[in-house]
Amino acid sequence: MNTTCTSASAVDILLIGNVTRDLVDERELGRYRLGGTVTFAAVVADRLGRRPTVLTRATPETDLSAFPASTQLIVLPTATTTTFANLYTPQGRVQYCYTPAPPIGVDDIASDLRHPDMVLLGPIANEIEGEVATLFAAETLVAAVPQGWMRRWDGDGRVHARHWENAGQILPHLDVLILSLEDIDYEWERLAPAFAHVPLVVVTEYRDGSTVFHRQPDGRILEAKIPPRPAVEVDPTGAGDIFATAFLIRLEETRDPVEAARFGNVAASMSVEHPGTTGVPARQAIFDYLQRHPFEPTLVQQSKF
Repeated sequence: MNTTCTSASAVDILLIGNVTRDLVDERELGRYRLGGTVTFAAVVADRLGRRPTVLTRATPETDLSAFPASTQLIVLPTATTTTFANLYTPQGRVQYCYTPAPPIGVDDIASDLRHPDMVLLGPIANEIEGEVATLFAAETLVAAVPQGWMRRWDGDGRVHARHWENAGQILPHLDVLILSLEDIDYEWERLAPAFAHVPLVVVTEYRDGSTVFHRQPDGRILEAKIPPRPAVEVDPTGAGDIFATAFLIRLEETRDPVEAARFGNVAASMSVEHPGTTGVPARQAIFDYLQRHPFEPTLVQQSKF
């Protein structure tokens, strides 16, 4: 993996956020798998033939070998690596966050990182400062997966939802916002403030696919329901990050959010059938499925928003 960035033209898709050590067994603190949005996103970008650049924080002893060889990896110094435990129950996911690494701020973003084709802001524990969203060139496609700005944790590390405090600082600088129903506590009305700033909002709905909200030039919001690909779930960790990255890449290639969402649905559903990042599909596998399973999205010309 490269550890330096040589020129602006070298940056295809920039992925910002701290990696995590995801505990394989919360009772054994020494056993972990590398996680975090940037980890899953880098694998997706590589499998889709793109060149990921990752800006993150991790201690020198953190095993980063899960990143593909194509990754341009920039590791900022830290005394701790963020650690998560993800417990899946019939009532939903329960998370614990330990030893969160420090934030990533404006001064950490070198000038030659500010003109990528795409940038995905993927905080996992409120570590990306709001000003970072303001840095990128007008031609850059800027997207965010905001879950890490919408988390807090108590003294035991138990993760809880919280209000996205700096949303007003970040949303005006985004082209795309991608989040899950879980992120908004299944309350669709909580999306409304985003539409004043972000032209494209996508909500993932776990086994039910995803919904695209696309603001039109006349101010109307076109709503499209994108069906899922049925999957036999083995490991859902990272599915939202896989969707987001596949969606963003396909959106940049086609400028068609409905096609991009279907592409993302298929990529994520294939991935959850295997542990970790081992099931992230290559581009041709996704195309093959799409060719065999054409679809017509459910369109609402005037969304409830």
